Amino acid sequence: MDFAFILDPLDGIKTTKDTSFDMMREAARRGHRLFTMQQADIALLAASVVGSATEIALTGDADIWYRPGKTADRALADFDAVLMRKDPPFDMEYVYSTYLLERAEAAGARVYNSPRAIRDHNEKFSISEFPQFTAPTLVTRDASRIRAFVAAHGECVLKPLDGMGGSSVFRVSPNERNVNVIVETLTQYGARTVMAQRFIPEIADGDKRVLLIGGKPVPFCLARIPKEGETRGNLAAGGTGVARPLTGRDREIAEALGPLLASRGLLLVGLDVIGDFLTEINVTSPTCFQEIAAQTGFDIAATMLDALERACGG
Repeated sequence: MDFAFILDPLDGIKTTKDTSFDMMREAARRGHRLFTMQQADIALLAASVVGSATEIALTGDADIWYRPGKTADRALADFDAVLMRKDPPFDMEYVYSTYLLERAEAAGARVYNSPRAIRDHNEKFSISEFPQFTAPTLVTRDASRIRAFVAAHGECVLKPLDGMGGSSVFRVSPNERNVNVIVETLTQYGARTVMAQRFIPEIADGDKRVLLIGGKPVPFCLARIPKEGETRGNLAAGGTGVARPLTGRDREIAEALGPLLASRGLLLVGLDVIGDFLTEINVTSPTCFQEIAAQTGFDIAATMLDALERACGG
């Protein structure tokens, strides 16, 4: 099969930890052909969505890990699958890419995750569909509502709806002297909508990444444990990843959401769970394949390729 990956620049990929690379490595092992492109390489041309796609071969070398081949325009519908793996920020250029990919789908392209589903599932806000699994949550740009929420719930976490990797996440309490300036900064004086959640103290035991593939949970999660003095467990913020079997509550959440999200075209999803609470639903470029596999021996990339081949009718 021919698989096209829409990625950030290849030279910035860290092969020792990157999930997209893990998928490509498994696809190559199975004899599939690999093509890569970036957002800027996709265009609507004469009513067809095409991509300037470069075929690559994996070298097995840690430093120079790929060898580029021919680059040519090719209709996205001609690939067996297109994998949208561009990292956030989810800005307007990302939205425009989903428009293009949706037109490609209309012409027969198989795109994972579905561009409409990516667009419809803000990774922070989409938890609001499942209040039975979430801690008390507020979404607003009104400073007075945020202050009232913090006063009512005590310690809270404030974060933008479009952040990633733990960026611009603040932990505040009712007696925080800087709460007003934090709210002003995050909301840009009422111009930007943010999320407030009651602080979940179980973060000390890790922010768990629970993976769903084809609607089914991977049996192990990665608990990202904050470094000393930190609230954020994100690996990008210095957290330490520890693989663990799913708890009963983890599995309950995953099994409740998995079939529904898969039915919407979300082949790969990363749920974030702290303690017993769902905090995010990651759909753009979920990660942690290699970290979990290295500690447990469970081959997530193989599970992903099995699901992808099934989705493509292979």
